[in-house]
Amino acid sequence: MPEMNHLLAFSLIALAMVLTPGPNMVYLISRSICQGRMAGLISLGGVALGFVFYMLCAALGITAFVVAVPYAYDTLRIAGAAYLLWLAWQALKPGGRSPFQVRDLPPDGPRKLLLMGFLTNLFNPKVAVMYLSLLPQFIDPARGNVLLQSLVLGFTQIAVSVAVNTLIALFAGSIAVFLARRPAWQRMQRWLMGTVLAGLAVRMAVDSRR
Repeated sequence: MPEMNHLLAFSLIALAMVLTPGPNMVYLISRSICQGRMAGLISLGGVALGFVFYMLCAALGITAFVVAVPYAYDTLRIAGAAYLLWLAWQALKPGGRSPFQVRDLPPDGPRKLLLMGFLTNLFNPKVAVMYLSLLPQFIDPARGNVLLQSLVLGFTQIAVSVAVNTLIALFAGSIAVFLARRPAWQRMQRWLMGTVLAGLAVRMAVDSRR
Protein backbone atom coordinates (compact mmCIF):
# COMPACT_ATOMS: atom_id res chain seq x y z
CA MET A 1 0.00 0.00 0.00
CA PRO A 2 1.18 3.58 -0.63
CA GLU A 3 2.21 5.65 2.37
CA MET A 4 -0.65 7.71 3.77
CA ASN A 5 1.09 11.04 3.10
CA HIS A 6 1.74 9.99 -0.50
CA LEU A 7 -1.91 8.97 -0.86
CA LEU A 8 -3.09 12.31 0.53
CA ALA A 9 -0.74 14.26 -1.72
CA PHE A 10 -1.90 12.30 -4.75
CA SER A 11 -5.55 12.93 -3.77
CA LEU A 12 -4.84 16.67 -3.60
CA ILE A 13 -3.30 16.61 -7.07
CA ALA A 14 -6.27 14.61 -8.37
CA LEU A 15 -8.66 17.17 -6.85
CA ALA A 16 -6.76 20.13 -8.32
CA MET A 17 -6.69 18.50 -11.74
CA VAL A 18 -10.39 17.61 -11.82
CA LEU A 19 -11.19 21.22 -10.89
CA THR A 20 -8.97 22.51 -13.69
CA PRO A 21 -10.97 23.06 -16.90
CA GLY A 22 -10.41 20.43 -19.57
CA PRO A 23 -12.31 18.41 -22.20
CA ASN A 24 -14.09 16.23 -19.64
CA MET A 25 -15.38 19.16 -17.60
CA VAL A 26 -16.45 21.15 -20.65
CA TYR A 27 -18.31 18.18 -22.13
CA LEU A 28 -20.07 17.18 -18.89
CA ILE A 29 -21.16 20.73 -18.12
CA SER A 30 -22.41 21.36 -21.66
CA ARG A 31 -24.23 18.01 -21.78
CA SER A 32 -25.84 18.56 -18.36
CA ILE A 33 -27.05 22.05 -19.24
CA CYS A 34 -28.21 21.18 -22.78
CA GLN A 35 -29.86 17.83 -22.05
CA GLY A 36 -30.36 17.61 -18.30
CA ARG A 37 -28.72 16.13 -15.23
CA MET A 38 -29.42 12.49 -16.11
CA ALA A 39 -27.66 12.89 -19.46
CA GLY A 40 -24.70 14.42 -17.64
CA LEU A 41 -24.54 11.53 -15.19
CA ILE A 42 -24.74 8.92 -17.97
CA SER A 43 -21.93 10.72 -19.78
CA LEU A 44 -19.95 10.71 -16.53
CA GLY A 45 -20.30 6.90 -16.50
CA GLY A 46 -18.48 6.83 -19.83
CA VAL A 47 -15.82 9.18 -18.49
CA ALA A 48 -15.31 6.85 -15.51
CA LEU A 49 -14.85 3.87 -17.86
CA GLY A 50 -12.17 5.87 -19.65
CA PHE A 51 -10.36 6.41 -16.35
CA VAL A 52 -10.49 2.68 -15.61
CA PHE A 53 -9.05 1.89 -19.05
CA TYR A 54 -6.15 4.31 -18.58
CA MET A 55 -5.55 3.13 -15.02
CA LEU A 56 -5.24 -0.52 -16.01
CA CYS A 57 -2.96 0.25 -18.95
CA ALA A 58 -0.78 2.52 -16.83
CA ALA A 59 -0.63 0.15 -13.86
CA LEU A 60 0.56 -2.76 -15.98
CA GLY A 61 3.01 -0.59 -17.94
CA ILE A 62 4.39 1.18 -14.88
CA THR A 63 5.07 -2.13 -13.19
CA ALA A 64 7.27 -3.23 -16.09
CA PHE A 65 8.86 0.22 -16.51
CA VAL A 66 9.91 0.57 -12.87
CA VAL A 67 11.60 -2.82 -12.92
CA ALA A 68 13.36 -2.36 -16.27
CA VAL A 69 14.55 1.27 -16.34
CA PRO A 70 17.13 2.77 -13.93
CA TYR A 71 16.36 6.31 -12.68
CA ALA A 72 12.77 5.99 -13.94
CA TYR A 73 11.39 7.88 -10.95
CA ASP A 74 13.60 10.94 -11.49
CA THR A 75 12.66 11.09 -15.16
CA LEU A 76 8.96 10.81 -14.41
CA ARG A 77 9.22 13.26 -11.50
CA ILE A 78 10.60 16.01 -13.75
CA ALA A 79 8.11 15.23 -16.51
CA GLY A 80 5.22 15.37 -14.03
CA ALA A 81 6.39 18.68 -12.55
CA ALA A 82 6.66 20.19 -16.04
CA TYR A 83 3.17 19.00 -16.87
CA LEU A 84 1.69 20.51 -13.72
CA LEU A 85 3.38 23.82 -14.53
CA TRP A 86 1.84 23.70 -18.01
CA LEU A 87 -1.62 23.11 -16.49
CA ALA A 88 -1.04 26.00 -14.09
CA TRP A 89 -0.21 28.29 -17.01
CA GLN A 90 -3.36 27.19 -18.86
CA ALA A 91 -5.38 28.28 -15.83
CA LEU A 92 -3.52 31.55 -15.25
CA LYS A 93 -2.85 32.81 -18.78
CA PRO A 94 -4.81 35.87 -19.97
CA GLY A 95 -8.00 35.10 -21.81
CA GLY A 96 -8.55 31.70 -20.22
CA ARG A 97 -11.98 30.29 -21.03
CA SER A 98 -14.41 29.16 -18.37
CA PRO A 99 -15.83 25.65 -18.86
CA PHE A 100 -19.23 27.04 -17.89
CA GLN A 101 -19.39 28.87 -21.22
CA VAL A 102 -21.67 26.23 -22.68
CA ARG A 103 -21.30 24.52 -26.04
CA ASP A 104 -24.53 23.64 -27.89
CA LEU A 105 -24.91 19.85 -28.08
CA PRO A 106 -27.72 17.89 -29.81
CA PRO A 107 -29.72 15.44 -27.64
CA ASP A 108 -28.32 11.88 -27.64
CA GLY A 109 -29.59 8.53 -26.35
CA PRO A 110 -28.09 6.77 -23.29
CA ARG A 111 -25.82 4.47 -25.33
CA LYS A 112 -24.32 7.35 -27.29
CA LEU A 113 -23.99 9.46 -24.14
CA LEU A 114 -21.99 6.67 -22.50
CA LEU A 115 -19.82 6.22 -25.61
CA MET A 116 -19.18 9.94 -26.05
CA GLY A 117 -18.20 10.29 -22.38
CA PHE A 118 -15.78 7.38 -22.79
CA LEU A 119 -14.26 8.77 -26.01
CA THR A 120 -13.99 12.29 -24.60
CA ASN A 121 -11.90 10.94 -21.74
CA LEU A 122 -9.98 8.47 -23.89
CA PHE A 123 -8.72 11.28 -26.16
CA ASN A 124 -8.06 13.67 -23.28
CA PRO A 125 -4.27 14.21 -23.15
CA LYS A 126 -4.47 15.49 -19.58
CA VAL A 127 -5.62 12.07 -18.36
CA ALA A 128 -3.01 10.16 -20.35
CA VAL A 129 -0.13 12.30 -19.11
CA MET A 130 -1.41 12.22 -15.53
CA TYR A 131 -1.33 8.44 -15.40
CA LEU A 132 1.99 8.10 -17.20
CA SER A 133 3.98 10.87 -15.52
CA LEU A 134 2.32 11.63 -12.17
CA LEU A 135 1.02 8.37 -10.77
CA PRO A 136 4.41 6.55 -10.80
CA GLN A 137 5.98 9.17 -8.55
CA PHE A 138 3.79 8.12 -5.64
CA ILE A 139 4.76 4.45 -5.89
CA ASP A 140 7.52 3.11 -3.67
CA PRO A 141 8.74 -0.41 -4.55
CA ALA A 142 10.02 -0.78 -0.99
CA ARG A 143 6.43 -0.75 0.26
CA GLY A 144 5.38 -3.84 -1.65
CA ASN A 145 3.67 -4.81 -4.88
CA VAL A 146 3.98 -2.01 -7.47
CA LEU A 147 0.87 -3.13 -9.36
CA LEU A 148 -1.24 -3.04 -6.18
CA GLN A 149 0.03 0.44 -5.31
CA SER A 150 -0.77 1.61 -8.85
CA LEU A 151 -4.32 0.26 -8.59
CA VAL A 152 -4.89 1.87 -5.18
CA LEU A 153 -3.71 5.26 -6.46
CA GLY A 154 -5.68 4.86 -9.68
CA PHE A 155 -8.93 4.05 -7.90
CA THR A 156 -8.29 6.99 -5.56
CA GLN A 157 -8.05 9.33 -8.54
CA ILE A 158 -11.20 7.85 -10.09
CA ALA A 159 -13.13 8.23 -6.83
CA VAL A 160 -12.10 11.89 -6.48
CA SER A 161 -12.89 12.66 -10.11
CA VAL A 162 -16.27 10.92 -10.14
CA ALA A 163 -17.33 12.56 -6.86
CA VAL A 164 -16.45 16.08 -8.06
CA ASN A 165 -17.86 15.59 -11.56
CA THR A 166 -21.11 14.21 -10.13
CA LEU A 167 -21.61 17.45 -8.23
CA ILE A 168 -20.70 19.45 -11.34
CA ALA A 169 -23.18 17.51 -13.49
CA LEU A 170 -25.96 17.91 -10.92
CA PHE A 171 -25.46 21.62 -10.35
CA ALA A 172 -23.99 22.76 -13.70
CA GLY A 173 -26.93 25.01 -14.54
CA SER A 174 -26.93 26.75 -11.17
CA ILE A 175 -23.15 27.17 -11.21
CA ALA A 176 -23.23 28.59 -14.76
CA VAL A 177 -25.83 31.20 -13.77
CA PHE A 178 -23.90 32.06 -10.60
CA LEU A 179 -20.62 32.57 -12.47
CA ALA A 180 -22.25 34.48 -15.32
CA ARG A 181 -23.46 37.03 -12.79
CA ARG A 182 -20.12 37.10 -10.92
CA PRO A 183 -17.17 37.07 -13.36
CA ALA A 184 -14.77 37.78 -10.49
CA TRP A 185 -15.50 34.24 -9.19
CA GLN A 186 -14.39 32.78 -12.53
CA ARG A 187 -11.08 34.61 -12.26
CA MET A 188 -10.65 33.54 -8.65
CA GLN A 189 -11.28 29.89 -9.54
CA ARG A 190 -8.67 30.02 -12.29
CA TRP A 191 -6.08 31.71 -10.07
CA LEU A 192 -6.71 29.34 -7.17
CA MET A 193 -6.31 26.24 -9.33
CA GLY A 194 -3.29 27.68 -11.13
CA THR A 195 -1.57 28.52 -7.84
CA VAL A 196 -2.27 25.07 -6.35
CA LEU A 197 -0.95 23.30 -9.45
CA ALA A 198 2.18 25.49 -9.59
CA GLY A 199 2.89 24.83 -5.91
CA LEU A 200 2.50 21.09 -6.40
CA ALA A 201 4.81 21.24 -9.43
CA VAL A 202 7.56 23.00 -7.44
CA ARG A 203 7.21 20.53 -4.58
CA MET A 204 7.42 17.63 -6.99
CA ALA A 205 10.47 19.05 -8.78
CA VAL A 206 12.50 19.44 -5.60
CA ASP A 207 11.39 16.16 -4.05
CA SER A 208 14.34 13.80 -4.46
CA ARG A 209 13.38 11.25 -1.83
CA ARG A 210 14.13 8.45 -4.31
